[in-house]
Amino acid sequence: MSLIHRRKFLQQTGLGATGLLLGFPAIVRGKNLNTRLNIACIGVGGKGDSDVNEAAACGGNIVALCDVDSRFLDKKAAQYPKAAKFADYRKMLEEMDKEIDAVTISGPDHMHGTSAMMALNLGKHIYCQKPLTQTVFEARELRRIALEKKLATQMGNQGSAADGLRRAVEVIEAGIIGKPLELHVWSNRPIWPQGMDRPKEESPVPAHLNWDLWLGPAANRPYVEKAYHDFAWRGWTEFGTGALGDMACHTVNMPFRALKLGYPTVVECEMASRIYQESYPKSSRIRFEFPEREGLPPLKFWWYDGSPDSDFKPLRPYPNLVKEVVAMNGSLPASGCLIIGEKGILFSPDDYGSQFFLKLEGEPTFTNGNDHEAAKAVPQTIPRSPGHNQEWFDMMKDGTPAYSNFEIAGYLTEIILLGCIALRVGEGVRMEWDGPGMKSPNCPEAAQFVKRTNREGW
Repeated sequence: MSLIHRRKFLQQTGLGATGLLLGFPAIVRGKNLNTRLNIACIGVGGKGDSDVNEAAACGGNIVALCDVDSRFLDKKAAQYPKAAKFADYRKMLEEMDKEIDAVTISGPDHMHGTSAMMALNLGKHIYCQKPLTQTVFEARELRRIALEKKLATQMGNQGSAADGLRRAVEVIEAGIIGKPLELHVWSNRPIWPQGMDRPKEESPVPAHLNWDLWLGPAANRPYVEKAYHDFAWRGWTEFGTGALGDMACHTVNMPFRALKLGYPTVVECEMASRIYQESYPKSSRIRFEFPEREGLPPLKFWWYDGSPDSDFKPLRPYPNLVKEVVAMNGSLPASGCLIIGEKGILFSPDDYGSQFFLKLEGEPTFTNGNDHEAAKAVPQTIPRSPGHNQEWFDMMKDGTPAYSNFEIAGYLTEIILLGCIALRVGEGVRMEWDGPGMKSPNCPEAAQFVKRTNREGW
């Protein structure tokens, strides 16, 4: 992004913005603002279960439920008996087009892009779980369509609504830790199967599951009991985005905003446990290199993942980088975000950025960000949230920008998915990256992972 476009982009996506982003969305033109919004829900098991309930709690009228597993669908339908039931979201959107105002999407990663694209093209507002998409191309397309059609959108990285996350952004942007130089983020994921070959056996498809619809745009393969459904898909490259795609939309959310992380120029998987052709490794360390940005110096970002309970010791930051964190906590937390600046460091000890600690030059220990004298002097510049899901409803009704709408969520997702591409092109491959062009100048094999070839009909 050009600096002018980047600055405009940040202003429009809630980083200090207080005005309207898109004007009134199409749904409320000519309608009473108190009119209940008709919501259709794709994926109603797992996280989808609470996403449906949150939409209803915000005043949404649940008119349709869709899931490829009849167990989840029937259970949810008992809670919303007036909602129509579907196994195929394409059929639901086609048949109920005129009755649907907005859609929640909570299925596996590989289904996000195709379902959201169809719904957006029909003019539906979207709440989609993270990661927004499985591919860089899909993320770029969702941003484009949502903006063109002036639709209200929100990605499901709920930490965006936390006061602590927004306060950390304000403190960093105020220069309290000086210009940022390094970013280190680690996660205790995966907590699902990962680092394995595809099973060779085949199982009968259970009566409650439509396996063809579950595969969706992915290439056909035999069903294997407990290998993919219902929550064993995230570690497979065909269906999920691994630990990075799952958690970085949370843990990198705050620094992405505060450090003005545009497109990186280099991404490399520096080290990983054994690389498998069809699943992500059990542990990895990935480096992203960012150029100068709006007066900020070049910055390197390291991502580390791996479960402490794995048979492979997970990769983590070098001890000298986190010694103050260990001293404060007694041990290295299972996940965290550490930003090293010219004048100090900021540490956030959880997945969602809900709290942060500061240690400036000359200070012996960390201080809670809310209690640090330097932070107290920083004014509030970012509006606080009425609730993550409520932001989406507010955007639908009056145009107030949701903090994680697709303009910023799609951009964050793109950057994160570059790490997934780096994992797939191989350990030690220094992949240069042309962000606007969505391509690597020196690593042509990356192209096959930027955009998926969807199965016919998807």
